[in-house]
Amino acid sequence: MKLENGRPENTEGRLQKEIRVYDFLDKLGVEYQRVDHEAAMTMEACEEIDRTLGDGTAICKNLFLCNRQETEFYLLLMPGDKPFKTKNLSAQIGSARLSFAKPEYMEKYLDITPGSVSVMGLMNDTEGKVQLLIDEDVMKDPYFGCHPCINTSSLKIRTSDLIAKIIPALKHAPKMVKLPGAEEQQ
Repeated sequence: MKLENGRPENTEGRLQKEIRVYDFLDKLGVEYQRVDHEAAMTMEACEEIDRTLGDGTAICKNLFLCNRQETEFYLLLMPGDKPFKTKNLSAQIGSARLSFAKPEYMEKYLDITPGSVSVMGLMNDTEGKVQLLIDEDVMKDPYFGCHPCINTSSLKIRTSDLIAKIIPALKHAPKMVKLPGAEEQQ
């Protein structure tokens, strides 16, 4: 596993949705590093990837959530080491009974499959159906790690570029939230 600068030289065999992420970042003038790897389906599988991306990179849990009626959808970015309890988030966003959204909604709105959820998927949500939620602790690290809409590559991006360039270009104004850490939930 090796950290590379920018997009892959050879894009043969890569999905179009992954290539669209590189096109998007390049158009914005965002510098990024990339590591290719086996499919990463769990936070545990991400540990080696984390080591490759290096210190100072916030590796997030990216959770695709919805209300009980399946009419409101949310993409939550939160630190990978924080536990997630729906009640802590529900109160902050005024939506009771949050749950994980079905994979078909993930594909419909973000063009992403389970295990590949990423803030980059919001570039595919042209109708603005998904509300971006970001735990404020994600913004504390100098770098941000995410998938390019597939879970066989991971990107390392400056958090400052995420805030100043990527999120505005995604046209999904984030709502900042504060979720308690494990020690605060005792």
